[in-house]
Amino acid sequence: MAAYLVIFGAAVKADGQPSGTLRRRVEGALAIGRDLPDPVYLPTGGQGRHGPAEAAIMRDLLLAGGAPADRIVVEDRARDTLESVERCHALLAARGDAQAVIPCTSRYHIPRCALLFRILGYPVRTFPMPADRPHVGWRKWLTYVAKECLALPYDAVLLLSRRHRSS
Repeated sequence: MAAYLVIFGAAVKADGQPSGTLRRRVEGALAIGRDLPDPVYLPTGGQGRHGPAEAAIMRDLLLAGGAPADRIVVEDRARDTLESVERCHALLAARGDAQAVIPCTSRYHIPRCALLFRILGYPVRTFPMPADRPHVGWRKWLTYVAKECLALPYDAVLLLSRRHRSS
């Protein structure tokens, strides 16, 4: 059984470098992983507007941060949070050893990610993550929070309806 640190993607810069948000999410996952026995890192995120897939950039950051290559499982096709959760669910179900899922993302994003994994039946643990607020302006941060207030119920209802149709 394993704890899976699911690292949600964020923007890649035009030069192919990780955004500050993407870097903080990986740093948070590495910090959490140091205190867990044999964690599995699961970066998720496809190719956005720039550069390679977000998950590929995260894999490189994880390796540079000391994560063992055999403890990294990459999901590099998802285009948004809900798709990331659904694609990670497929990987986790196939592996069959998820003891816990730990969403590693921006603080304002954790409640939605945690809820979606709970809807799928996973035991979810949350940990503090590095804060984005000091690095982005108030207006941008408030926009992110407002988006989450709308996206959380929308994604939850959509996922519940998909689960209901498939059962």
